[in-house]
Amino acid sequence: MKAKTALPAVAMTAVSMVLTLAVVVMWLGAAMPWPVALVVGLGIDGGWLATLAYERRLAAQGDHSNTVTGVGWGFGLIATSVLVAHALTADGHAAAWLAVAWLPVAAKALWLVHGLWERTALTPTALDAIRGIQQEARDEAAVARARLRAEAATEETRLTAVTGAGARVARVQAETAKTLAQAWSTLERARTGEETGRALTSVTGRVTPGVTPRWELPVWGPLEPVPALEGPALSDAELDALVDEIRTSRTPPLSYREMAARFRAAGHSASEVRLRAAWKRVA
Repeated sequence: MKAKTALPAVAMTAVSMVLTLAVVVMWLGAAMPWPVALVVGLGIDGGWLATLAYERRLAAQGDHSNTVTGVGWGFGLIATSVLVAHALTADGHAAAWLAVAWLPVAAKALWLVHGLWERTALTPTALDAIRGIQQEARDEAAVARARLRAEAATEETRLTAVTGAGARVARVQAETAKTLAQAWSTLERARTGEETGRALTSVTGRVTPGVTPRWELPVWGPLEPVPALEGPALSDAELDALVDEIRTSRTPPLSYREMAARFRAAGHSASEVRLRAAWKRVA
């Protein structure tokens, strides 16, 4: 892993040093003896290489010097300036020389990248631990997502079932209410019919002679059976007096159900038909 950043920096450094030395010898060799130009080129490259070596030594020790770094960048800029000046004064191929004038600065930048990599590099053990932690986090997230999806699907199924059951209950209730309404309407028509009324009156006359009550609709609701109480039969006048007394015992007068309950709770005995007929007479 270290070679991935070190080798490009070393290669770029070597190319920039050779290029700088060649340019200095060619460019200054025309104005001074070539040994002098060679010394100048080696001085630039040597200073650049010396500061780089010292900077690498400090980095290996976990230290850093801004002065050394500044001197190194200074030598790199001097080399780049020489290459740019040579390119601008060259008679031909100026663009080609400018294209390679950035190599010293690029080499320095690659060494900077390599230094940053070294300061942030981790051991294989640490990398394995990090990978394990990331994998564990991914596993937990996947399990949580699966659990949420399963819970959402279960809740959706439950809501669908509850909604369907509610709809079925509503339909049954609606049908039952419709049937009850039709039955009640039929009973109402039977009660108000003239022929039906006479027929029912003739039937009830055989049960209770002398009484011709008007047939009423049955009570729609639960009724509690009341055991028959033994006692002397009341005449119509006595029954009317008792019914009126119980009915007017409170203000406003009691309803038929309340009156009948109090009548039977008091120990009196009378058939439902006679009691209702007495109620109608006094009411």
